[in-house]
Amino acid sequence: MVDYHASNNQAYSSGGQSVYMDPREQENDWDRDLLLDPAWEKQQRKTFTAWCNSHLRKAGTQIENIEEDFRDGLKLMLLLEVISGERLPKPERGKMRVHKINNVNKALDFIASKGVKLVSIGAEEIVDGNAKMTLGMIWTIILRFAIQDISVEETSAKEGLLLWCQRKTAPYKNVNVQNFHISWKDGLAFNALIHRHRPELIDYDKLRKDDPLTNLNNAFEVAEKYLDIPKMMDAEDIVGTLRPDEKAIMTYVSCFYHAFSGAQKAETAANRICKVLAVNQENEHLMEDYEKLASDLLEWIRRTIPWLENRAPEKTMAEMQQKLEDFRDYRRVHKPPKVQEKCQLEINFNTLQTKLRLSNRPAFMPSEGRMVSDINGSWHNLEGAEKGYEEWLLNEIRRLERLDHLAEKFRQKATIHESWTDGKEAMLTQKDYETASLSEVKALLRKHEAFESDLAAHQDRVEQIAAIAQELNELDYYDSPSVNARCQKICEQWDALGSLTQSRRESLERTEKQLESIDELYLEYAKRAAPFNNWMEGAMEDLQDMFIVHNIDEIQGLITAHEQFKSTLPEANKEREAIQAIQAEVQKIAQYNGIKLSGSNPYTTITPKSIDSKWDKVEQLVPKRDQALQEELAKQQSNDHLRRKFASQANIVGPWIQTKMEEIGRISIEMNGTLEDQLVNLREYEQSIIEYKPNIDQLEGDHQLIQEALIFDNKYTSYTMEHLRVGWEQLLTTIARTINEIENQILTRDAKGISQEQLHEYRTSFNHFDKDHSGALMAEEFKACLISLGYDVENEKTKRTGQMDTDNYRALLVATGNSLGDAEFNRIMGIVDPNNSGAVTFQAFIDFMSRETTDTDTADQVIASFKILAADKNFITPEELRRELPPDQAEYCIARMAPYTGPDAVPGALDYMSFSTALYGESDL
Repeated sequence: MVDYHASNNQAYSSGGQSVYMDPREQENDWDRDLLLDPAWEKQQRKTFTAWCNSHLRKAGTQIENIEEDFRDGLKLMLLLEVISGERLPKPERGKMRVHKINNVNKALDFIASKGVKLVSIGAEEIVDGNAKMTLGMIWTIILRFAIQDISVEETSAKEGLLLWCQRKTAPYKNVNVQNFHISWKDGLAFNALIHRHRPELIDYDKLRKDDPLTNLNNAFEVAEKYLDIPKMMDAEDIVGTLRPDEKAIMTYVSCFYHAFSGAQKAETAANRICKVLAVNQENEHLMEDYEKLASDLLEWIRRTIPWLENRAPEKTMAEMQQKLEDFRDYRRVHKPPKVQEKCQLEINFNTLQTKLRLSNRPAFMPSEGRMVSDINGSWHNLEGAEKGYEEWLLNEIRRLERLDHLAEKFRQKATIHESWTDGKEAMLTQKDYETASLSEVKALLRKHEAFESDLAAHQDRVEQIAAIAQELNELDYYDSPSVNARCQKICEQWDALGSLTQSRRESLERTEKQLESIDELYLEYAKRAAPFNNWMEGAMEDLQDMFIVHNIDEIQGLITAHEQFKSTLPEANKEREAIQAIQAEVQKIAQYNGIKLSGSNPYTTITPKSIDSKWDKVEQLVPKRDQALQEELAKQQSNDHLRRKFASQANIVGPWIQTKMEEIGRISIEMNGTLEDQLVNLREYEQSIIEYKPNIDQLEGDHQLIQEALIFDNKYTSYTMEHLRVGWEQLLTTIARTINEIENQILTRDAKGISQEQLHEYRTSFNHFDKDHSGALMAEEFKACLISLGYDVENEKTKRTGQMDTDNYRALLVATGNSLGDAEFNRIMGIVDPNNSGAVTFQAFIDFMSRETTDTDTADQVIASFKILAADKNFITPEELRRELPPDQAEYCIARMAPYTGPDAVPGALDYMSFSTALYGESDL
């Protein structure tokens, strides 16, 4: 069983080997006057008699009266032979007094040969039946053979026995063992000793402190029945005495000690096994946690990458904006916890490897595909897909924005063209020239010429419509079928108009010779009104045309072009007045000559009223265009403000992150103060970095505003939010790894017993040879570092030769004809650099130095512990494991031990030797 009070105070330790002394020199060992107390003498008589009989019965005899039965010396000599295991000289069988004295003297001489000084005890007094001397002699024998060998933490015999009793009874209520007299009167201490070692024999909770007789009788009866300890005292004598006899109590208690001493060895062995199994169970728990965390993280990456690699475009801007919002949620909500999990996974892996090295266990090898390098590779793929996905989203948004703009432009131009072509086919197919007069035919011909001019002016619009439709098809516009159908209809109608126009011209030309009269004014009006009308229609179309810009320069260009357009309006107005003057001249001539006009201008459908109406429309659209351009200018200025705001913060955060990265690198090399001080300083440094997080969050908010404003460039800074995110994540990971390195160094120091000075010496030497401050030593640098610490790498086991600098040590080797052993150094490199990377980290360097200077549990020690629990057998049974070990660790062993197949095997026997070997990596558990 486990002793939970093995660390009680050391006040009982004598600091040296127990020495058996003269009874008068023992504390209260023999006060002759006290024997005059009849109660004490009675207790001693009964106790000493029972103690002697417990040994004499092994030889098939016993005594009844202690002072009478030892008078002839025969049973006294027999008692000494039984308790010592040695042969005494042959006794004399005579009945005379001299024979008895000789026998007693042989017994006394044997006692003296064991280092016991007998003062005032002679053979004559024993032969004469002196009760006082006889009891003193028996007490001397008890002290020498039953109590002297008791030693707990190098205390004397009495103190050792008292300390043993205190530790065993410490957990029990109402028990406080301070001596060997009144502390035992209530009987609870005797019951506590039995219950501590054999709890099934006594129901301790039912005992009452106010019922000492029941308690004492219960303990004495149980000890006699189950522990083979004879009843040496009467409960009534102990309760009825103010102060029970100390020697009687010590004699009785020593029997309990010897009865339970075997359990002490088993308890020690169980403690060792529990310690080893606890380490193994903890390491297996850490391995399971790593495997689960790695599996979950890899599964998340596996599910996320296909989502990021999905390039299926959406049809509308709203759908793509939703995708962009989903991506922002991924960046802000889903990814950061996974970054922390990845960092924690690496920290757990490093801590587990350190614990395995410290407990002399083989390194942990994760399942295939779950190495830290595998996770880093998957993470790299994730970030690659993430970057490509963001670029694709932005390009798609630009594409859809361009498509929406083109589609609206197509609809506007198509609507204007369709409005213009409405009724043109009917006009071109009418036969009005067949019944017209000459002047009317001439008018129709001129009118047709004006129409052809108008038709040519619309050719550009049709070509623009076709070009826009083509671009929409090339950009994979989702509504391309309807666009193509409308464009096809416009083109077919345009071809038809061309054919009809040509056919009508031919018809008019056939009758042109018969048409002589023409009204020049109408013709001039028509010719000037048509282009002016087209110009106004084009101006209205341009003034209503949608525009898209991305910066201030572009909107300034549009504003400049608009100002140039406005500067042409006075000239246009003069042209309008001139055209209106032609019509006025017609009216004047007609009125002057009394000509009755038949109606509208025969050469054009453009009336002065329509020109004025369109001119008014142009004048109305100009200020609206001004307003739209100024609103866009304000928007671009706002966007420029967002760019500047983001850039000003980014130009601060970016260098700050770089500076912190450099400071962490410098701190990890310098490392001043104790490891605990360094750990505290690093955690404070980490907290100062975490407190900087609001600046990153502010940048994220500014970046979101920029993306929502569809701003895709920023000439004021070279930093992007992606760069800053990566730098921030690297900064957090680097400080976490540096803290983990210090924690592992503390684990190594505490587990291996390395002093702070040694660690400082190792760190100073390591940094001295780490010339490039990379945190790792190359092979030659590592060899020089070992030499500077005074280790001879030529021998099979590194030895300390005294610290000296590299040059002096090399000079010493040359002077003695020695050189650095390549084979031994390669062996050392195989330990500190098992992956053959060519570099030695500081943690590997510390592990090597601590392994060379400290000792740990070995497989042989564990095997020896199991052998004690198995009572020296080559196997152990499940019942023995369950009896000696805690339930969870007993079942742990039973589940993993192989069946024992030796010639002495019994059913259920288990092989503890191969199990112990497997714990230390010498076979596959």
